[in-house]
Amino acid sequence: MQAVVQRAAGARVGRQRAVAILAAVAILVAGCATEPADTTGNPAVVPAPADLPRLDPIRVEQGAEMYRAFCATCHGIDLAGSPDWKVPNPDGSLTPPPQDSTGHTWHHSDQVLIDLIANGSDFAQSRMPTFGDTLSESDILAILEYLKSNWGEQERAYQWEATSQQR
Repeated sequence: MQAVVQRAAGARVGRQRAVAILAAVAILVAGCATEPADTTGNPAVVPAPADLPRLDPIRVEQGAEMYRAFCATCHGIDLAGSPDWKVPNPDGSLTPPPQDSTGHTWHHSDQVLIDLIANGSDFAQSRMPTFGDTLSESDILAILEYLKSNWGEQERAYQWEATSQQR
């Protein structure tokens, strides 16, 4: 019986030692990372591809005018959205999100964003109105160009990757 107890104690010590070694290796590997950790809570950051499309300054300005006329009322002139945009209203709907890098617009492909602007949202938590009868596709693309001009390079790269995958 004593031999069984000694083997069990030895196995427990062996498991504890293995866990400690694995934890130390994990810490060392994490410390050797070449990129800083993404602490923004954003999806995996995609490096900017060499073929990231350049923004057209004229379309950006056109988009800024269209944004001010049709989007700023809900999403804010500064693209900041509602302060508590992640907190559901009593009916479960959400308030307008930011359109800059702090929001989630850049997580979606161009086609998803075009459809959302033109047709509104059928998601129960969104109250995005339809603009397809008011804005042309060219107008919507100009608004997207303006939004992209307010995103960081990493967000633009992520969004471009999402768009490229849908083509």
